[in-house]
Amino acid sequence: MIDSKLYTLLAVVESNSYTRAADQLSLTQPAVTQHIKQLEKELGVKILNRVGNDIKPTSEGNIVIKYARRSIALYERMKQSLLDEQRQVRRLTVGITHTAESNAVAEVLGRYSSKTPGTIITIITNSTNNLYDMLKNYEIDLAVVEGRFQDSSINSILLDTDSLMLVVSNNNPLAKKQMVTIDEIKKQPLILRSASSGTRNLFAAHLESNNMTLDDFNVILEVDNIATIKDLIRRDIGVSILARSACLNELKKGKLTVLPIENLSMVREINILYHKDFKHVDILQSIMHEYNKVLKYYTA
Repeated sequence: MIDSKLYTLLAVVESNSYTRAADQLSLTQPAVTQHIKQLEKELGVKILNRVGNDIKPTSEGNIVIKYARRSIALYERMKQSLLDEQRQVRRLTVGITHTAESNAVAEVLGRYSSKTPGTIITIITNSTNNLYDMLKNYEIDLAVVEGRFQDSSINSILLDTDSLMLVVSNNNPLAKKQMVTIDEIKKQPLILRSASSGTRNLFAAHLESNNMTLDDFNVILEVDNIATIKDLIRRDIGVSILARSACLNELKKGKLTVLPIENLSMVREINILYHKDFKHVDILQSIMHEYNKVLKYYTA
């Protein structure tokens, strides 16, 4: 059994309130406070500090929180795995980025699950860094992310390579070109992904290597949702830098135009990350096989 004080700690941290944590856990506020004090006494460290109206973990507290999340995730997954074993169900939790959500990955997972009786796949969407943390904490089984991670405890399989390109509406004069220049992009109203986006960060890094910044562009919007960005582009609100893989459906249907950028090759890997103790490696090969089939349809 997991120590109930760990659940209390996470409730306080996530709600930033002893009162709200007490409500969530059906405890009194003094009981919540006592749980935290007992945990601090047992571990011999200060875990939380109150800073103004906020509750902030100490450096030691961050370590406790990290392992609390990991312990609880493992315990909950153990219970679910035992239940699945009794029901003869194979359950898989897959984390994907917002870019992967817009490309063929979600479709591939759906097709695989529908063809495999007794398999249930849960898809979670988050940023690359958050998915990596969730994988480390055993909150997910697999992570489909852009880029590489150097970690001896994590294995990876190359699923595909992708590149960032300029995406414009078919009505935009640039749509008639084979390639665009940076100067041409600077004249366009630019819609960017959010600051935490790997796509945006890769674009910014390549600009920096060419002695430029995002401040050199006419940025009109920052949007986290790729589907919303593509809709805005189709409505001629602006243009954007997106992964080509995020536009496969629109390219197949002729709804958008994707253009390479002169002297700015932004290529990155798409990898499947998993723990070395992951038991269902056969699933990875099946997913890759299904991915290649779906990709062939979109690129035919």
